[in-house]
Amino acid sequence: MAETLFAAPGCRAFAIGEGDLPALQRFFEENPAYFEIVGGEGPASDAAATEFTDRPPPGWPWDGKWMIRLEDDAGAWAGVADVVRNLLAEGVWHVGLFIAASRLHGSGAAAGMYAALEAWARAGGARWMRLNVAAGNPRAGRFWERRGFTEVRRREGVEVGRLVNTMRVMVKPLAGDGLEAYLALVPRDRPGAP
Repeated sequence: MAETLFAAPGCRAFAIGEGDLPALQRFFEENPAYFEIVGGEGPASDAAATEFTDRPPPGWPWDGKWMIRLEDDAGAWAGVADVVRNLLAEGVWHVGLFIAASRLHGSGAAAGMYAALEAWARAGGARWMRLNVAAGNPRAGRFWERRGFTEVRRREGVEVGRLVNTMRVMVKPLAGDGLEAYLALVPRDRPGAP
């Protein structure tokens, strides 16, 4: 039985294990929009295994990672998230991937799922949430801005699939510490940092 990470009205979250990879691959194939927009093609045949085993770059501190399955009240997969705890600095939780099922787009379900994930992270010690969103994905950018995220810098030339993207590094303070406190902890995210 999968470990329940958190629950909220209309949403239950479970840690994805290796045995869930075929179901994760099916979810990616049934909901290819993220891969098409950011990578220029649908998910690769090994996308689930790649996402499951992906880790932060060597030399980047972190101390936990979850691939998360988000289910609706009927037990159907409603979304997937990848979250890294204490990335680059203590209290910084990074959302590496957040995909809501295409059938739920425009319903408000993604906002509810993210709110539940953020509450779980906050309870686990998150002081800031961090993520990257492709500049070429304006719908996703607007979604994250409505959740309270602010762009702190851009990274040019990020290859994803067949595309080269400009990535917007976005941060949301959770514990009363502002962006300046975040940037003091994570100087690589300052505008213009190498």
